[in-house]
Amino acid sequence: MSGSCFITGAAGFIGSHLVDRLLASGRQVIGIDNLSLGRRSHLESAMQSGSFKFHEGDVNDYERLLAFAQQVHKENPIDCLWHLAANSDIQAGGENPEIDLRSTFLTTFHSLKLAHALQIPHVLFASTSAIYGVQSGLLTEDGGPWFPISNYGAMKLASEAALTAALERHLKRAWIFRFPNVVGSRSTHGAIHDFVKKLRKTPEELVVLGDGTQEKPYLHVSELIEAMIHLWQTAPHRLNYYNIAPPDTATTVRHMAESTVKAVSPSARIRYTGGDRGWVGDVPRFAYSIAKLQATGWSPRLSSNQAVEQAIREVAAENPA
Repeated sequence: MSGSCFITGAAGFIGSHLVDRLLASGRQVIGIDNLSLGRRSHLESAMQSGSFKFHEGDVNDYERLLAFAQQVHKENPIDCLWHLAANSDIQAGGENPEIDLRSTFLTTFHSLKLAHALQIPHVLFASTSAIYGVQSGLLTEDGGPWFPISNYGAMKLASEAALTAALERHLKRAWIFRFPNVVGSRSTHGAIHDFVKKLRKTPEELVVLGDGTQEKPYLHVSELIEAMIHLWQTAPHRLNYYNIAPPDTATTVRHMAESTVKAVSPSARIRYTGGDRGWVGDVPRFAYSIAKLQATGWSPRLSSNQAVEQAIREVAAENPA
């Protein structure tokens, strides 16, 4: 692997951490982001590197995307495309289905179109637990069929299908990473981000969607990046697809809310809105099997609660009173 890495969604929460990690490993990195959710400040360190080039633009503006990519491809051939650009606000996608059609599926379509045009051999895709829908028991990669209950999950599942079709047509290898809930610094959405913002605005009360019993695994972004890099370097197959999550642990919304209140505004009362889910399309609880990931020799060190508590400290520090 000697060429450059092209990252869509490079200024986002996860994308910017990936940029930093790849640069630290000595790779040439090209990033694109329309900054609708991403932030240029997330790339402040990367911008100081001569090994990084950034283009502010929309992946769905294909002609401009192609022109930019062709230019950098001539200078240093792109050998892998990390596709992270997507709508990551599931609640917003539930209110307006066109958001996920445009930002989650069509960005995948155009990323694969770019890979074909430039003959980029490897594509790595950020997928999600939302593709599984509501299932009982441990979620394993080779189960199914899957019935997502959110537009976000549906468009991610459709994106996986588009990727495997591209693998048959022109890609040499592909990786699918099915994320759980990811937390940590630079987050632009999600429960912890929202809780901290709410408490900064109204320190006397935290309103929480649902009844607090929702329970899911949470993974710190630093460990997600480690897992993806590990699988990129070691997974042996033409098509590689993995669940990534902390082993055998999950966190309730109640624990997250109480921990955020304790860290940010200890005197605040918590008011739950009721119901077993926060919004339409919210999967109230799930549990991942990561046996397939662990078989490769890697496993997260932080439990779900530890990841959440570390993330609360980081997000609170980034959003001072």
